[in-house]
Order: sequence, then C-alpha cells, then structure tokens
Amino acid sequence: MDLDYLGRLAKEAGKAILEVYRTDFAVENKEDSSPLTLADTRSHRIIADGLRSKYPDIPVLSEEGKEIAYAVRKDWSTFWLVDPLDGTKEFVKRNDEFTINIALVEGVSPVLGIIYLPVFDKLYVGEVSQGCWEMAEAQTRRLQARQPEKTDSVRVVKSRSHPSPNLQTLLDHLPGHEVLTRGSALKFCAVARGDADFYPRFGPTWEWDTAAGQAIVTAAGGVLVDPWGRPFTYNKESLLNGPFLVACSQRWLSETGLLEVAAGLVQTEK
Repeated sequence: MDLDYLGRLAKEAGKAILEVYRTDFAVENKEDSSPLTLADTRSHRIIADGLRSKYPDIPVLSEEGKEIAYAVRKDWSTFWLVDPLDGTKEFVKRNDEFTINIALVEGVSPVLGIIYLPVFDKLYVGEVSQGCWEMAEAQTRRLQARQPEKTDSVRVVKSRSHPSPNLQTLLDHLPGHEVLTRGSALKFCAVARGDADFYPRFGPTWEWDTAAGQAIVTAAGGVLVDPWGRPFTYNKESLLNGPFLVACSQRWLSETGLLEVAAGLVQTEK
C-alpha cells in the first residue's frame, strides 16, 4: 500500500475538518443519538473518493456509509474500514482530541492502520507486519508498546466522554495505577507510544472505532483482545463491538488477572 498517499489523504480530510471546526457549526443527531456535523460528511467524502480512486478493487466501509448490507459485505476478502471523524463529541466540545481513522482489513483482521490528529498535524501509521511509527513536525519515530515492571504504577488510559461503572471495579484489582484521560483513538496511540500501559473499554463501540487502533497497537507490539483473550474480528453481521482490553501483551493481561476479572464482569452483566 502507498502509505504516503494514505497519509496525504488523511491530511486532506483533516484540512476539511478544521475548516468546519473553526466555524460556528451545526450539530445533528444520528439514529443512535450520536452527534453528526458537516465535518463528518466532508471527511467521509474525501476519504471514500480518494480510496476508490487509488484502489478501485477494494471496497470501502465507512461510519457515514454503513448502510452496506451484510449480504454484500460477507464475501469481501479485503476492505477499507474508515471513521472519518472519530471523537465527534470531542469535536463538539472543541477540546481538539478527535482523529481520522483508516484501516485496511484482510480477512477478518486489520493489517494496516492510519490515525491522524488534525489539530496537532500528527500521523500514526501501523503495519502489523512491519511496525508502527509516529510522524510529526517532519520527524518520524518508531513506536513500541511498553511492558510495565512489577513495581511500576500501571498507567491506565480511559475515555474522556464514555464512563463505565465496570472500569473502577477492574482497576481495583491493580496494585497501583494512575489514570490518564484521552478522547477518540488517542487512547490507542497512548498505548502504542508507551505513554500508557492499559486501555480497558466496556462500553459499546463500532468496528470503525477500533480497527485502525488495533492495527497500530498490534504493529507496536501490543494487543487488543476481548475479555476472553481473543483478538477482535471484523466485518461481522453486526458491526457493533463488545468490551475489549488493550495492553502491551496478552501475557501481561493474564499475569495480572485482568482477563479473568474483565470476563467475570461481562458475564455478570448478561
């Protein structure tokens, strides 16, 4: 894949988003009551058109074009999975923590992820078979997820806008921890950068919310798994995700007992 092209495409969409961000924009509500702005639709159009122009044989599934039926999608061997504006709530709050997410899914697994932060002009690129990089201010840095030492306080990153009652119960099982808050896909980037050790999520997400982040974390040596230790799969009949845990390794999740605790919490909810 042409990573330079994908990066330029994300930046072009980011420019369109910032043009709206700097105005007194209107906010609509989608069917699931989540917010929608002109920035979402403009970014979707730029990315979808750009991907189809460059890669006409690879279908595109985007949050703003999710009406594609499973009967059509089920036979896709490779496809793009796009969130043209992840963190619309952060966008509406004007706290700058929103991203553009582009993932390439082969089979049921994301193999490439692009996350772009328009306000900070910062680009994250992850190729599962090659590695993960952060590109900002004309500098490129290779990223590696961090393995906490047993004596370390675990740095947990959580959502700024989606609280969960199960989260504190899970964190009570850590001997010591500190909590960071981030919006949108910045939480995946924090783990990939080594700024955070653990990102648990119990609330619902969609496939386009996690695919690029999963590719980036995996490319940085980390994992995104469900509470039973299974990697997320994509292009399901329902595009809704269940709970997940992001960390430096599955071994660390097992050794800390976090997988067992998380699975118990989810099972209790059912």
